[in-house]
Amino acid sequence: MKKIAFIGWLSIIGGSTVYAQGCSDAGVCSIGNSFDKENSSKNLIETGSIYGVGEADVTYLSSYLTYSRAFNDKWALSAKFTYSIADGSFGTRGQFGDAYLISNYKFNKKWSLLSGFKFPFTTANAKINGYSLPLDYQASLGTFDLILATNYNYAQWDFNLGVQIPVFNNNKNSYFAEYSGTDDFPSTNLFERKSDALFRTTYTYQTPNKKFTFKPNVLFLYHLGEDSYENIFSERETIEGSDGLTINGNLITSYTLNSKSSLELSLATPFVVREIRPDGLTRAFTAGLIYKVSF
Repeated sequence: MKKIAFIGWLSIIGGSTVYAQGCSDAGVCSIGNSFDKENSSKNLIETGSIYGVGEADVTYLSSYLTYSRAFNDKWALSAKFTYSIADGSFGTRGQFGDAYLISNYKFNKKWSLLSGFKFPFTTANAKINGYSLPLDYQASLGTFDLILATNYNYAQWDFNLGVQIPVFNNNKNSYFAEYSGTDDFPSTNLFERKSDALFRTTYTYQTPNKKFTFKPNVLFLYHLGEDSYENIFSERETIEGSDGLTINGNLITSYTLNSKSSLELSLATPFVVREIRPDGLTRAFTAGLIYKVSF
């Protein structure tokens, strides 16, 4: 009974409208394990769409496609591609976002290691009618990132610890708040983003008939420094308050269609936020529908 109450509580808070950072755009909090625990299939295809509500009434529809291949019971490789559409007072803009190449290695039944890279498809300088757009409208931050993480499994609990490090910055954003006619978004001209550290804990509960699986989880994301941009005088300026802690709550509900496929519904909302979030990752609420098939 306590398990059901805890899951129900997370479902309720998942629908709240507190504004905060939804996740790390470079992907350390959305890259999962490449091993399918439910069957021994070597191949897994996952596709999903996520609807989100951001600052200044910007809405998002982000889609992705992932292919994972387990080469043996210890090593797997996955590739992921994203596409995002942002809609708001500036207009509507859709673009391919990032590609990820991720490797998973299992030391034993409890410990596994994840490593990989993120490659941007854009330089984060998409425009509408020639006008520069803030990062809230961009499909990528334009950085090449290193992603490292480890997972520890104990009974029905999973614990993740990870870091995401921008290795090369190709961000060419040219948005200045001074010239935009609004103060909804901070200036992000030639934006430079700091690294993120992550800790996540997940509890897995499965119904007796194994049709439904519930995965409530809490994610702690710490932005390790203040981001910066180049001001109108061509001087680099730090953005005070852009570092610090974000805490997100998330509930994943999975329904097994058959032995090879499943549907997932993901609801997420933040509890604690950074003071300023110039990277455009602010979400009041996200809801995602994901389909998985293995073969």
